[in-house]
Amino acid sequence: MLKTAVLLVNLGTPGAPTPAAVRRYLSEFLSDRRVIDLPRWKWLPILHGIILRVRPRKTAALYRQIWTSEGSPLLMNCLIQRSGLQKRLAADKIKVALGMSYGSPALRGELEQLHRWGVRHLIILPLYPQYSSTTVASVWDGCANVLAGWPDLPELSFITNYATHPLYIEALTERIQTEIRQNGKPDCLILSYHGIPQQYADSGDPYAQHCLATTGALQKRLSDLKIIQSYQSRFGHEKWLEPDTLETVTSLAHQGIRHLAVMAPGFTSDCVETLYELAIENAAAFKKAGGESFHYIPALNDSSTFTACLEKLVRSRIHSDV
Repeated sequence: MLKTAVLLVNLGTPGAPTPAAVRRYLSEFLSDRRVIDLPRWKWLPILHGIILRVRPRKTAALYRQIWTSEGSPLLMNCLIQRSGLQKRLAADKIKVALGMSYGSPALRGELEQLHRWGVRHLIILPLYPQYSSTTVASVWDGCANVLAGWPDLPELSFITNYATHPLYIEALTERIQTEIRQNGKPDCLILSYHGIPQQYADSGDPYAQHCLATTGALQKRLSDLKIIQSYQSRFGHEKWLEPDTLETVTSLAHQGIRHLAVMAPGFTSDCVETLYELAIENAAAFKKAGGESFHYIPALNDSSTFTACLEKLVRSRIHSDV
């Protein structure tokens, strides 16, 4: 077998819940053309003149509410996933690394370590089940920029999505069933996906279709549960995918829904968008609007079934390429 390595990739996180660390992280994240596709002459003055002057302090305050004694929840959960996958692939002498599109551990550093190790088959596995140009394509760009400087390119396998993979759907189902056992069946379950601007979808980004496919697969597994799909994390003034999660949560409470559960299938690791935006902000909005019981269902994090899904995805590429 070729000397094989897997590179898991997630979005990233600030190194600390401080304005300075958040500013560095946001500067890198919001400078990505895949994330913000406005002309540079228009966007960069806004980014550096307004956003990076105002937003880091506010965002750092949110991170402080979800930060753990071990550090960033997203990084800690991704490290658990990397370790779990490494154990499953160790007997095959496959190396597993973890990189972040923004922040640390940086993609460039992880790729260069694999290069020095002598990788001859590189499997790149973004930790985004649903493809979007803002996430998965950005991972490709980041890796390609590094690989462009290598004189000896390895065989490459790039996994673009696994929105309906049976083990991924099984892992999500297990999380939902655990929630029902612990807190009872909710009146409604919201599946909240990170939003993207509507113009991205209109230009051909298949993200919305992938989200609908995941929701449909879960609805088949949980046919007796009322499920609604929505999109979160909207910002700016342009139109984003709808319906908006916060508006949906409030509307459901006004309609008489008293017991609500929320899950974010697109986030394989808990982070500020789930632990603060959903578990704190949306919970408060639901109760303020008259709701009584709100439960956030954790991301896949340390799910052994999800780790098995990652292993299955990797092995499918080994068998086809070697």
